[in-house]
Amino acid sequence: MNAMTVRFQVPQEKIPASGARAFLQIEGKNIALFHIGTRFYAIEDRCPHQGASLFSGKLEGQAIRCCAHGLIFDLATGYMLNSKHLKVAAYPVEVDAEQLFILIGSGENND
Repeated sequence: MNAMTVRFQVPQEKIPASGARAFLQIEGKNIALFHIGTRFYAIEDRCPHQGASLFSGKLEGQAIRCCAHGLIFDLATGYMLNSKHLKVAAYPVEVDAEQLFILIGSGENND
């Protein structure tokens, strides 16, 4: 973790159960947090196409479908499926005992 990265502890009441999601505001960003199986994924809640919210999109395995125009993004990488042209910011999530952390900053998966 570098000096520009913020390690944000997710409040216990905001940690979603398996199959659920939560909305967070961290460092001025709207973040959608997903719990799929045993893994957590955090992405910026803004479709890069026209800015629609991804939070209420349809989950398709490890991907989210934007409600506005149907674009599908991989929650792990942030990239639109089958393309490297559109990408949503994806943030690393750390699980430490019963605590959950989202890493926001220059270390995010935003290449």
